[in-house]
Amino acid sequence: MDKKKFIQSGMIKFGDFTLTSGKKSTYYVDIKEACTDPATLSEICDDLAGKTIYDTVAGMELGAVPLIVGISLKTGKPYIIIRKGEREHGTKKQIVGNIISGSRIDLIEDVVTTGNSLLKTAKILRDNGAIVDHAVCVVDRESGGEELLKENGIKLESVAKISELL
Repeated sequence: MDKKKFIQSGMIKFGDFTLTSGKKSTYYVDIKEACTDPATLSEICDDLAGKTIYDTVAGMELGAVPLIVGISLKTGKPYIIIRKGEREHGTKKQIVGNIISGSRIDLIEDVVTTGNSLLKTAKILRDNGAIVDHAVCVVDRESGGEELLKENGIKLESVAKISELL
């Protein structure tokens, strides 16, 4: 997706925002809203799928879910959803999908700021036998996430860096 489409799609909003990391920002990268448009979601998933290197993709609810489903539909790769917490009802599982011990999994994320959400997802997958050393995001806010992930053995690739979009 080119820079112009990122802007036209409304993915970048300006104002006063508090991010998931708790940091304050004068802009917000809203991939979730943009992904409600099928054409935009399809284009984003094409870009992400082209950067995946393993046979399975995984991501944390909510932001990564449409992305991993889209990648799965485009590539035939199975996906795994990590819930933010264990469920109190139903199967009570935090993980939706099958992790084969020793399998390599691409982590998928909409926006990376500090990298903590991806690191949490990687830990859950690793604790369940997966090998996680590669992640792909739509936008890297260039706020330390790439460095934190690298320190923890995960290479981050992005469709776009915020410095390219602003």
